[in-house]
Amino acid sequence: MNRWPLIASFVLFIALCVSTAYWAMQFFTPPVRRVAAPPETARPVPQAGAAASLFGGHSGARDSNFQLKGVVMASNPDESVAIIAANGKPPRAIRANGEVSPGVTVKEVQKHYILLIESGVVKKVELPEIAKRK
Repeated sequence: MNRWPLIASFVLFIALCVSTAYWAMQFFTPPVRRVAAPPETARPVPQAGAAASLFGGHSGARDSNFQLKGVVMASNPDESVAIIAANGKPPRAIRANGEVSPGVTVKEVQKHYILLIESGVVKKVELPEIAKRK
């Protein structure tokens, strides 16, 4: 029975340490701040033709460099001639498989359109509606 006061003192000392640690943590821990989500920004909607060149298509903006003014059809398709205005210059007559500008060639000449090859991409350039009616 001599040990009861020693055991009681030890248990009370442990309780005092636990209580002191708990209240010290309560006192020194900063308060929890609320985290606000960032405001949503409006995302721009991509244009439908923006990825056309990725999938083998063509965009209208690049076709505007070449304007088909007229077509002269021959019985032999290789002798057909297209009248093309390139990059705002005066129109020139160019045969099928001829070069319009560096890196751009006429692949095929048809009655209402021509096919150009620019950097390996085939582009279709059509006659204006007024010229088609004639």
